[in-house]
Amino acid sequence: MENNKKFAVIGGGSWATAIAKMLCENQEKIAWYMRSTYALEHLKHQKHNPNYLSSVAFDTDKLQLTNDINEAIKFADILIFAIPSAFLSGELEKMTESLEGKTIFSAIKGIVPETSLIVGEHFHSQFNIPYENIGVITGPCHAEEVALERLSYLTIACSDKVKAKYLAKNVSSYYIKTKTSDDIVGTEYAAVLKNIYSIAAGIAHGLGYGDNFQAVLMSNAIREMKKFIKKVHRMKRNINDSAYLGDLLVTGYSVFSRNRMFGNMIGKGYTVKSAQMEMSMVAEGYYAVKSAYNLNLEYKAKTPIIDAVYQILYEGKDAKAVFSKLTEKLD
Repeated sequence: MENNKKFAVIGGGSWATAIAKMLCENQEKIAWYMRSTYALEHLKHQKHNPNYLSSVAFDTDKLQLTNDINEAIKFADILIFAIPSAFLSGELEKMTESLEGKTIFSAIKGIVPETSLIVGEHFHSQFNIPYENIGVITGPCHAEEVALERLSYLTIACSDKVKAKYLAKNVSSYYIKTKTSDDIVGTEYAAVLKNIYSIAAGIAHGLGYGDNFQAVLMSNAIREMKKFIKKVHRMKRNINDSAYLGDLLVTGYSVFSRNRMFGNMIGKGYTVKSAQMEMSMVAEGYYAVKSAYNLNLEYKAKTPIIDAVYQILYEGKDAKAVFSKLTEKLD
């Protein structure tokens, strides 16, 4: 792959900001689209995102900032989407520029509600992007630790290994280590499911369950994830790799995990709406659990943890009662 490919980051949140920081370590100029005019102007003049990872200072000479998604698409060969899945369709409706010939990497950890597809499948089915031009960026990696330049690991998945290696090289630095994978479907589903299990971990904590139960919950979660992904996309993969198990663990245990925080509030008795209002960031797992639950009506994998979280968030069942029953199903 040529060495002069240009990048654009689509999104203005914490993960988009972290990815922009990583790319700026290696690129002379990147395009960065964000919807908020206020955030854009603040970034131009104050050199940091006012809403997310505000400690990260940017060299604005390296940024082509825009609130026109078409300008970012026109600028770049490689587009990295990092916006909540629930808002993806709305942003894509603004497009007039063609995606033909572009490489799309998803840093979105969710299912697109309008199509019930993971992001890669959505781009393939709705925009005819060939799978060799679609990739996934996954962890274990929290944006907050990227901001602090704490050692972090990324997995870059694409069926075209050359494209995966090219992106990996361009986000690598002394604090970011990367590996590549060809399992774009499995890694993307793992990134979706781990947010649901993180909500479960948060609910358990909010209800007063201790570390012993959390360990049992997480060990059951990785086995449940393996069964689900195997039903959806059968191929040889090691579920204990960091893209699957590692990403699950960091999301389930970290103080930076917004999904765990959301679940913790639910366990403490918050309603879904009140928990969402109190959080300034989107908990992707809330949307993911409905999509995964409905998808599993077709695949019929055994998923007691997903079922339990769905009952609490969407059927309004009492969290304490649901988890009491769940404890009998885990081993």
